[in-house]
Amino acid sequence: MERVEDACVYQLTDDLALIQTVDFFTPIVDDPFAYGQIAAANSLSDVYAMGGKPLTAMNIVCFPVQTMDLSILKEILQGGLEKMREAEVVLMGGHSVDDQELKYGLSVTGTIHPKKVLRKENARTGDRLILTKPIGTGIISTALKAELAGKEAADHIVKSMSTLNRKASEVMQGIGVHACTDITGFGLLGHAAEMVEGTEIGMVIYADSVPVFPEAKDLAAMGMIPGGLYRNRDYRKSMVEIGPGVNECLADILFDPQTSGGLLISVSEDKALRLIDRLHEAGVTEAAVIGEVVGSLKGRIVVEAAQ
Repeated sequence: MERVEDACVYQLTDDLALIQTVDFFTPIVDDPFAYGQIAAANSLSDVYAMGGKPLTAMNIVCFPVQTMDLSILKEILQGGLEKMREAEVVLMGGHSVDDQELKYGLSVTGTIHPKKVLRKENARTGDRLILTKPIGTGIISTALKAELAGKEAADHIVKSMSTLNRKASEVMQGIGVHACTDITGFGLLGHAAEMVEGTEIGMVIYADSVPVFPEAKDLAAMGMIPGGLYRNRDYRKSMVEIGPGVNECLADILFDPQTSGGLLISVSEDKALRLIDRLHEAGVTEAAVIGEVVGSLKGRIVVEAAQ
């Protein structure tokens, strides 16, 4: 079957390949500068997930010129530029159109050695699964739109979403891992499903070990569920079994669509704790082992309450 990867890889020589990706979306926070940061971090993430180094980017902008002040666009672009500078990425230009709905993101080009590309499909039986950021941004964003989440919850997700996956990517490359993907719109279980679909392996996810934003559970219990969560769950329900004892709200969060989420890494058991230690030392403090790859499930995922 055709494999769905995070970005496209084009080999130029025996030791050099290009990674190319593009992403943009509508605002999920009110602050234009923060929105620019998040959109840029999200766009760069696919290159990091494949083990590459982003080098250049181009802005993609849809902006309602007739109804929105250009000062807002300036702040968005400044936020994006700050993240590109942090990533040591050169902005090469871009393209804008007049659109009734605001959208922003980047087209990104990076490089990698062809033999070092990290693909989703290379997880191996016995591997441990590591997640580098908490989940729950979709639920909290939905609550913020309804004015049912406070400033602390907003600050938590903005900090996480605007954090580059650069350090996590560099650390995992230094340790050596088998497979990786980043967690975005399909949610944790949706992206995990992409790693095992049509293969001879499966996964066990320990729900209680998954890092979750503290506000997300209460908000999910209040019904702050984005439409994308239902779509994610319906699409993957044939592949995912939620075991007895798993909290219902936590099960929902595992399908929650994320923006600029963390990396899901598949690494051999003997390297897992060393990888966790290195991630924590590098400031990726919420990284955690959340499950394992098994040979008995064959293209399926079982969610259990605890390890």
